[in-house]
Amino acid sequence: MRSFFKNVLANIVAIVLLCAVFFVFFIMMMVFSSMGNDKSVSVKKNSVLTINLKTNIMDSPTEEEGGLFNIGDKTKSVLLYDVLEAIKKAKTDDNIKGISIEADDLHAGMTQIDDIRNAIEDFKKSGKFVYAYGNAVSQSAYYLGSVADQYYLNPSGMIELKGLATEVAFFKDFADKYGIGIEVIRHGKFKSAVEPFLRNDISPENKEQLSTLLNDIWKNTSTKMAVSRKIDTAQFRTVVDSLYGMIPELGLKYKLADKLIQKTEYDQMIKSKLSIKEKEKLNKVSLAGYISSYADEDKSGEKVAILYASGGINNGDGYNEIYSEKYIKYIKELQNDDKVKAVVFRINSPGGSANASDEILFELQQLKKKKPLVVSFGDYAASGGYYIAMAADKIYSEPNTLTGSIGVFGVIPYYKDIANKNGIRSDIVATNANSQYYSALNGVTPYGVNLITRSVEGTYKRFVHFVTQNRKQTFEQIDSVGGGRVWSGVRAKQIGLVDELGTLNDAVKFAAQKAGLKSYHVSSYPKRMTPFEQIFKDLNEEDVSARIIKNKIGKANYEILQQITNEKLQSEVKMEMPYQIKIN
Repeated sequence: MRSFFKNVLANIVAIVLLCAVFFVFFIMMMVFSSMGNDKSVSVKKNSVLTINLKTNIMDSPTEEEGGLFNIGDKTKSVLLYDVLEAIKKAKTDDNIKGISIEADDLHAGMTQIDDIRNAIEDFKKSGKFVYAYGNAVSQSAYYLGSVADQYYLNPSGMIELKGLATEVAFFKDFADKYGIGIEVIRHGKFKSAVEPFLRNDISPENKEQLSTLLNDIWKNTSTKMAVSRKIDTAQFRTVVDSLYGMIPELGLKYKLADKLIQKTEYDQMIKSKLSIKEKEKLNKVSLAGYISSYADEDKSGEKVAILYASGGINNGDGYNEIYSEKYIKYIKELQNDDKVKAVVFRINSPGGSANASDEILFELQQLKKKKPLVVSFGDYAASGGYYIAMAADKIYSEPNTLTGSIGVFGVIPYYKDIANKNGIRSDIVATNANSQYYSALNGVTPYGVNLITRSVEGTYKRFVHFVTQNRKQTFEQIDSVGGGRVWSGVRAKQIGLVDELGTLNDAVKFAAQKAGLKSYHVSSYPKRMTPFEQIFKDLNEEDVSARIIKNKIGKANYEILQQITNEKLQSEVKMEMPYQIKIN
């Protein structure tokens, strides 16, 4: 009997403790949820709109990390479209007297900085001031800051203005040395994603496309910086080649900065300009805060929807990238929503799964039958990212968008030699001739290679077919600019791969015009996750381990690790761009 009561008491205690844990967890989630919500900001007179390090500019809501792993992080994430609208609104807002750019580094892509820069140029037409201040300034931050009327640098600061370069690593000798076999099947001499496994040096074709691409992008960005700073282009090249920005006195001498002052002196200078007394506070409003000040305005009525597609393209269901099941659901919702009169599909993707890309394209083609579909390119619209644009009524690209890469490949690793060297061998028992056409220990059979080659070639022909339909060109014309080659947005416009060079805002305006809308508001999809949803998403065991690894080794290294370890990424025919370019 004593044992019975003992067990009952133990169970009661366990239940109470479990309830207490759930109660505490619920309270924690409520606290985190309230922490995640932006408080509405009241914009006072003599305010300055501030772009600083606490602003993470996203191209898509799915880029937001959030959740348990970002608790305590004061960085506010804002959508690019909202940033551009905020700067546009600030232009006519009597309470906003100017813009202060205070970013040593930027959480933003190349085309995003371009758009913000253009928006600030338009803001300057109001006659309001734009100033910038820096300490240890990255190239991307200076690209934005150089648009200012005056650029101020810390006396012990630096500007890392160096131009663009790319470094390609090769693994063929490593694979040969350690007995790792890699079967590569590709279409397109420019499909250089697989080159590191085939060669020990860069191919002439890849060197040509990289050189053209880097020079196109640098010409665009360097010209804008030189014009803004009123520096002769030849002298600007000398300044960059000589890394003069690394020495503050030389940065001042060669007009990269207007004055060397401390941050306190910079703030005091703005206060003086606004006739604010020395002891009074300077009203600085962040982008996130300013956006929240008018976020609750009425948005009922007809809509233009922006469907954001950012990241790699994958089969299945997920949130942080482009997953076919999820995006098919989004597209169908937009297709059936009578309030949505037009859709802008914002693509910022280097590609991925050929199968998932094809599924998404089909659903977009069905959407286009019911309402206008306009595509806007961000930093990347390459390979599968370009493929899913082929349902568009019109395609807008940024000048620096990396686009095209019309090509297909498959990479199949195997470990026969290294296994044999270490005394590992295998025998196969099968029911059919090709039951084991691929084995990690024995590689791909000749018949398997032939079959996969046919699959790659068939996928390439299907890719080009959809491009010919959308771009109204012949197979031969598209094939001549395809072959896996990546182009800048400027070149893509010249060769007919896109319709216009323009921003996301331009795409929205055209979509509204095509739908015959005079009054409308813009709605973003997918919706940003609530703090609740972020927390529960983070509790997924696989996601927790992935985030821990990503935080330890960095996002770029984690993406490389995924390519090596993720079976889904290795087993599919891929439409993917071989590299990324960032102005760091």
